[in-house]
Amino acid sequence: MDKNSLIGFVLIAGILLGFSLYQSDRAKKNAAENQVSTEVVLESREVAAEPAAESADTLPAVQAAFKDSLLQAVHGREGEIVSLENDRIKVEFNTKGAQPYSALVKDFYNYDSTQLYIFKPNSSEYSISIYAGEYINTADFVFQLCERTSNSLTMRLPFAAGGYIQQKYTLEEDGYLIKNELSFMGLGNVIPRNVNSMDVDFSVLIPRMEKGYKNEVQYSKLDYYFDGEKKPVELAKGRSGSKRIDSKLSWFSFHQQFFSAIMRCPDEFSSGELSATFMSQDDPERNLMACEARMRKEFKPGEDVVIPFEFYFGPNHYQTLKSYDQKYEKTIPLGGWLVGWFTKYVIIPLFNFLHRFIDNFGIIILLMTIVIKIVVLPFTYKSYASSAKMQALKPEIEKINAKYPNTNNQQEQLKKQQATMELYKRADVSVMGGCLPTLLTFPILWAMFRFFPASIELRQQGFLWADDLSTYDSIVDFGTRIPLLGDHLSLFALLMAVVMWLYSKMTMSNQPSASDPSAKSMQIMSVWMMPIMMFFICNNLSAGLSYYYLLSQLIAMIEVWVIKKYCVDPSKVLAKVEASKGKPLPKSKWQQRLEEAQKLQQQQAKQNARR
Repeated sequence: MDKNSLIGFVLIAGILLGFSLYQSDRAKKNAAENQVSTEVVLESREVAAEPAAESADTLPAVQAAFKDSLLQAVHGREGEIVSLENDRIKVEFNTKGAQPYSALVKDFYNYDSTQLYIFKPNSSEYSISIYAGEYINTADFVFQLCERTSNSLTMRLPFAAGGYIQQKYTLEEDGYLIKNELSFMGLGNVIPRNVNSMDVDFSVLIPRMEKGYKNEVQYSKLDYYFDGEKKPVELAKGRSGSKRIDSKLSWFSFHQQFFSAIMRCPDEFSSGELSATFMSQDDPERNLMACEARMRKEFKPGEDVVIPFEFYFGPNHYQTLKSYDQKYEKTIPLGGWLVGWFTKYVIIPLFNFLHRFIDNFGIIILLMTIVIKIVVLPFTYKSYASSAKMQALKPEIEKINAKYPNTNNQQEQLKKQQATMELYKRADVSVMGGCLPTLLTFPILWAMFRFFPASIELRQQGFLWADDLSTYDSIVDFGTRIPLLGDHLSLFALLMAVVMWLYSKMTMSNQPSASDPSAKSMQIMSVWMMPIMMFFICNNLSAGLSYYYLLSQLIAMIEVWVIKKYCVDPSKVLAKVEASKGKPLPKSKWQQRLEEAQKLQQQQAKQNARR
């Protein structure tokens, strides 16, 4: 390093050192000033009540943070915690900011049996920012508790020039809704006439409440709703996200898997910015996500301004949310329009009907499965009967395979397919017989896939070895996370996979094409890959869902066995084939209509030619 470079580095180091010392000295001075300011703020409330009694000579020579003497007097003080409660929830409020402080849901508990808070004490902030001669944020000031009843609280922040900001909260008698009335009373001379908007900030830190972190995150999100729309918009579902909205919206929801904090503005917010940030599974405070809403609300200036809001702190129970008639229930993930329709009008009513008479949810799921299987039995019968007939035709299929053994000859394979199709037609076997039942059962399976993990009715409801049907059951806990598998082994998922394997073996082994090399890959996929894949998927999902799939496969196996044993006679199937040999094949209705249409076209063409 040359001399000039060394001198340069020394000068830079000297500048940095001097700047650091300068900043340190300024920090000490600021700390001293803040200490003096804090001492002023912590004076008794009599300062606010009798501002004229104080003389300028008795005050410390510090600059006030706010021009309004009453605001300055209550700025930075410690607030008082007061509460509203009914049989369902207890909501604490802090007079500092006149804001919700915690929300306890009484009739539910966390997975570890501790009290369930949608947000814990000191884990939320609700504030109003507005220009009232100077910019103020209500979270900085202690409000006066001026009225308290069994179901309401009224808090006020007075101004030296007259008037006050008021926050009134009213808790419904037997529910989870809190009505909030924000008022600017007598502030026509304090809030300028050209000020027609304010900022409304609401943020909460939602703790973990469930056994399975992955499942809880997957079904947690943020929703917001535009008035008049069919459903809310989802945001940050299962992962962190944010969104700026530049148009009016009615409400937003901080949605945990089974509980929500919803804020609604009946007159609509003007715009806003929403965000949700998920915490890691190893978060030492066991928090799930940090949610924040920074909203803009316009209002009409005047002497007295009253703006209504509403809060919902409670469970994501479909009927409860639907009772408020604000489409809150649309936040529950029930699937798309077809699956959602089936869930809302079939699954949920059936579930609720059975629950009126039965308390054991394992028995309810069993009965639901049986009812659904009976309803779709007329459609599944055709599929299972076609499968049984194919098994009866296995000797005839083997003859066709022996007649056309060259699998590399495309023309020969085409003849084999034609001969096979002709055999199926003579035996009245529909090769597409399984399509309709599959199309019917797929929405049902998907509806159940969405219903069980989102159904709060199953939460902490035990059955057999599972202590909570809404999350996974674990018979073995590994103590460490294994890729794909997780940190546990679910017995319901394992049994479901075994039964699915047995069902696939039962159906695939009866297929005549099982000996065809071209069908081997399909057989491997159905018999091995699907059960293994479903096991890894369901191992971390709801035990109720795995239990339903297990029951569904068991009932399907019984149906197949009964149809093969008592409904399809192999000798009659073969006799029907023999009797139809040499005769023209029966035509389907579709073929008959097609031929009639072709004849009609030919007749019209002849008539046109004669003209």
